[in-house]
Amino acid sequence: MKGFEWMERKIRKITNLGKEVRDELRKERGRIKSFEDEEHLNTTLSWILRAQDATEDCGVSRGYSTTTLSYAGYRGWEPSYPETTGYIIPTIVFGAEALNNASLVNRALSMADWEIDIQMPSGAVMSSVVTAEPAPAVFNTGQVIFGWLAAFKKTEDQKYFNSATRAADYLLSVQESDGSWRKGNSKYALEKATTYNTRVAWALIELGLATQRDEYIDAGKKNIEYALTKQKENGWFSDNCLNDPNRPLLHTIVYATQGILESGICLNESKYIDAGLKALDALLTCQREDGGLPGRLASDWSSEANWDCLTGDAQVAVSWLRAYAVTNEGKYKEAARKAIQFVKRTQNLEHTNPGIRGGVKGSFPFDGPYGQYEMLSWAAKFFCDALMMINDEKLAAGGIKG
Repeated sequence: MKGFEWMERKIRKITNLGKEVRDELRKERGRIKSFEDEEHLNTTLSWILRAQDATEDCGVSRGYSTTTLSYAGYRGWEPSYPETTGYIIPTIVFGAEALNNASLVNRALSMADWEIDIQMPSGAVMSSVVTAEPAPAVFNTGQVIFGWLAAFKKTEDQKYFNSATRAADYLLSVQESDGSWRKGNSKYALEKATTYNTRVAWALIELGLATQRDEYIDAGKKNIEYALTKQKENGWFSDNCLNDPNRPLLHTIVYATQGILESGICLNESKYIDAGLKALDALLTCQREDGGLPGRLASDWSSEANWDCLTGDAQVAVSWLRAYAVTNEGKYKEAARKAIQFVKRTQNLEHTNPGIRGGVKGSFPFDGPYGQYEMLSWAAKFFCDALMMINDEKLAAGGIKG
């Protein structure tokens, strides 16, 4: 009771948060009501579609801000975000199949067409939201390749192939001889702390396999080899965070892990698979009994945060399900189910505000520092992936490419 009284005083004190945020923080004290997986999936996908409808174009909003104190600095839907729209496309394509809803394919293709419209002359994809001054970003470029590749596989329309290969050619043009990318990174990233660019390597490898372009596969492998020099004996990755490499976000830890694991799976390269499993095994030891994980972790895998990065919780569930598909070891599926249940208990499916209902928060509690007071489009994407995969072993075995 004493803890609740302290929280109540804190919530009342921060009067400029707005009623919706204060109500959400109060609701979190006893956890929010959860439902069956299918209802969470449907409602989260509906939130993503509203995030697309809310923009002035066919991109997906970066997220929904509930207060002027958030990253956006205002309340409401934020502008379209090229990076996350790119890897949302495969999620919507797979969602169309999982829910037997063909109209979702048209949604995904409209996103892919928009990405073509805003592709930079160099072939790169811009950093930040679409309203910002365009500047190339290596990571974002890789994520949109996933989207164009999904659209190409669905339609065989050459325009998606052309944009994907232009993007890949840009990535090769700025890659260092050691396999890293130090030029062309987002201004929001630390240029020497981008081990998570393994998700770019994975995109290049997938594109190379689909197009029979060995140079893309080789560039991807070169980056994975570079990333493995950053992995410690205990599975942890150095130089792997947007802003604090000594205490990386769970989000970027899983980015790096997923890129390595997925590259190993599609290349049938046991060295990469084993490296991915090493990190995923370490993350098993970080999971709490309630299913969540700390939002930041130190190099000995100890907690560096008293809040959850919900994007990371959903991401690690996806990668644990892929590990289960590879190894058939039940520990991974059990951990994934616990992580999914945790995220479900933080999600509000009953709110009257369409920007909150079905969205996935940046942090739990809501006032945690990652995506503070926001519902994030990439968190929703990874949660949809996890919900689809936990209920479809065939999908988990094949994976969602992106």
